[in-house]
Amino acid sequence: MRQASVRDLRYRFPEIENLLQEGEEIQITRRKRVIARLVPEHPATAPQLPDFLGRLKKIYGNKKLAVTGAALIRAERDEGY
Repeated sequence: MRQASVRDLRYRFPEIENLLQEGEEIQITRRKRVIARLVPEHPATAPQLPDFLGRLKKIYGNKKLAVTGAALIRAERDEGY
């Protein structure tokens, strides 16, 4: 939970608004005493990432590649430009 003064609300509102959009709860203070609390309307949820490992297994199954990516890069570096 973050704290912001009334002055912060007045002069740095865009920063406080960004914190609210990220799901932060903010206490508003005046003379170092909490006078209010700002809470986001909807709690922030992390976006769901696709199941990349599941996709790879679906495409390639349990197939092992003959050459690893590191070996390919090493071969290119050894050849030179």
